[in-house]
Amino acid sequence: MNNHTNDTDFNPHAFRRALGNFATGVTIVTAQGPAGDIVGVTASSFNSLSMDPPLILWSSKKDARSCAIFEAASHFTVNVLASDQMDMSNRFARQQDDKFEGIDWQEGLGGAPIFPNCAGRFQCESHDKLDGGDHWIFVGKVKIFDDFGRPPLCFHRGSYSMLFNHLSNEAQGDEIVESSAGGGRVANHKFFLMLKAIRAYQDAYQLKLSALDLSLIEGRALLVMNNLSGVPAEQLVPHLNAPLPEVREALLTLESQNLITSSSEGFTLTQAGHAKANQCWRLADAHADEVFDGFSPDQIETFTNVLRKLIQQ
Repeated sequence: MNNHTNDTDFNPHAFRRALGNFATGVTIVTAQGPAGDIVGVTASSFNSLSMDPPLILWSSKKDARSCAIFEAASHFTVNVLASDQMDMSNRFARQQDDKFEGIDWQEGLGGAPIFPNCAGRFQCESHDKLDGGDHWIFVGKVKIFDDFGRPPLCFHRGSYSMLFNHLSNEAQGDEIVESSAGGGRVANHKFFLMLKAIRAYQDAYQLKLSALDLSLIEGRALLVMNNLSGVPAEQLVPHLNAPLPEVREALLTLESQNLITSSSEGFTLTQAGHAKANQCWRLADAHADEVFDGFSPDQIETFTNVLRKLIQQ
């Protein structure tokens, strides 16, 4: 899929999809206002800014309900989520009365909530606020930080992802260097073999999906909605492996293409949407048939059982 856009035909949905090519981490930014109100929002806009002094930044939509509290707060905390904290990300991405109900948290600097089991945390003194179009850019001076070293939760092309180290042709440290024949500890280790297999399978599938002018999350939405009718965006979140704002954005894109319609009950495929969903299923089935061609039914059954057993661990 090669969508070239210039100033004369600027499409905000296509722009957002293009931005999704830049993989980010996922954070929950928290603060406590002067009146004692606490807020927390899921944000992927966090980034480092300066080492001396130690400054970080993140951004919030100006019309967000929580923005006024962040503007008035003396401190804020960036909780960098770990790979098993998708539910936390989804919870703080939704609009609800009390996001903190039933959540384990403690007060950090300035009363900003800090969460356990994160990958890292940065407790900041509010340092500056910069105008960034329809967003405010908040700059914080880091006063306390925690590095727990847990694998981080990542976000890429509208879906949650996990981070794995890139496999080079040579092992590091005391590892045995892989030979051109594919030998060595890294090349034959089950973990690295699984990683390579998943990447090869997904890369080939996404390339085929792009021919339908669909992103991964859009294609997945059509597949799920093919058997459902009147589905609210919230109900699609666990199926699409993405936070609610990204699910809504994908649905808006599909609606703009007349593939789905919206009502008070939720979203439903149009006739064109059903046709596109069937294309997605045919593509997914054809890709699986192509990949597993040459394996016997017994080998495929054994492979499937192994995968199910690994998932249950």
